[in-house]
Amino acid sequence: MSYSNKIKGIYKEQLKDIEDKGIFKEERFIHSSQAADIEVEFPKGTELKKVINMCSNNYLGLSSHPEVIKAAHEGLDSRGYGMSSVRFICGTQDIHRKLEQKVTEFLGTEDTILFPSCMDANTGVFEAILTDEDVMISDRLVHASIIDGIRLCSAQHDTFKHSNMGHLEKKLQLHADKRLKLVITDGVFSMDGDTAKLDEMAGLCEKYDAMLFVDDSHSSGFIGETGRGTHEKYGVLGKIDIITTTFGKALGGASGGCVSGRKEIVEMCRQKARPYLFSNTIAPVVVSGVLKVLDILSQSTERRDKLEKNAEYWRKGLTEAGFVLKEGDTPIVPVMLFNAGLAQNISRDLYEEGVYAIGFFFPVVPNGKARIRTQISAGHEIEHLDKALEAFIKVGKKYDVLGKSKQEIIAQYGI
Repeated sequence: MSYSNKIKGIYKEQLKDIEDKGIFKEERFIHSSQAADIEVEFPKGTELKKVINMCSNNYLGLSSHPEVIKAAHEGLDSRGYGMSSVRFICGTQDIHRKLEQKVTEFLGTEDTILFPSCMDANTGVFEAILTDEDVMISDRLVHASIIDGIRLCSAQHDTFKHSNMGHLEKKLQLHADKRLKLVITDGVFSMDGDTAKLDEMAGLCEKYDAMLFVDDSHSSGFIGETGRGTHEKYGVLGKIDIITTTFGKALGGASGGCVSGRKEIVEMCRQKARPYLFSNTIAPVVVSGVLKVLDILSQSTERRDKLEKNAEYWRKGLTEAGFVLKEGDTPIVPVMLFNAGLAQNISRDLYEEGVYAIGFFFPVVPNGKARIRTQISAGHEIEHLDKALEAFIKVGKKYDVLGKSKQEIIAQYGI
């Protein structure tokens, strides 16, 4: 047989090594819709437990909004379950172009092209628009899907220190001879919750005749005065050449993504981006739901405003309790624990207290920077946050991390 005992043994050994290091990822099964309160089966086969969800990307609480669900049903009834084809053959419906136009208007760009996911957008865009005569200069903390896209592209790749504009300028000067220069960043960095300095970056790109790429997946819908994203927050609407984002987080929470930006760049993706050319189109049910989400966001900033207040309240509560937090002003609030095993143990005990929050550790974050990344939603009420904070404090006291500095926690638990 091709799958020999030798091959099987290699994988068993690797899995045991992961388990021995205390970083084995166990699946948790949600038996309800995505919301502030969810029912979870963990470990597998155990009785369901109702818990407060503190680690979802459902920032605006729209995943189970009745109007979005209704719109999805209508899309299912009128346009079917799936496209059974890629876009350039027979996989494009009228609603796909309608969504592209609405996203373009919402983001303030020139054109938009849909992808099955934002990961597909990120893995497709660079190869489609750059050659080996060009250079990509990325922030060192960009998302994994951006890194994968960079790897697939023949252009030269360089990096700059995280959010260090002086270092970015030096790299732009270093690569002045390249045909095209593309600066690459996240809008909101998903593990830390900080935002890119897009105003300064746009200025540098203009100075050195470079293009600017932003993945705004953890921003679209709720960052900026009207939720357009980090480019709105930093006053550079219309100055970002390429924006990728997802419909799988604040904008409905289902799936799908896009590349939005300069008309010529979008057209290049339509002609050459492989995930667009060789993957089925976003299902009509999802398109219809996202269209309704954009309608809801155009009518009011109520959910975005509530989310901002919830995030401020949560961050203040954790700070006063004595946890070590990453600085930021987004709904992503990482509680720093530095040790993978400690993060796992605290996550497990929080679950027992009725709070669902997952530990993050290497290779998801750098070694020695383990954490529990909490994420706030407009679906949370103050009662949810108070109950979750009570659980965090109880478990924090158990492991003696409250009021401790980074150095003290590391001295106690190691990295």
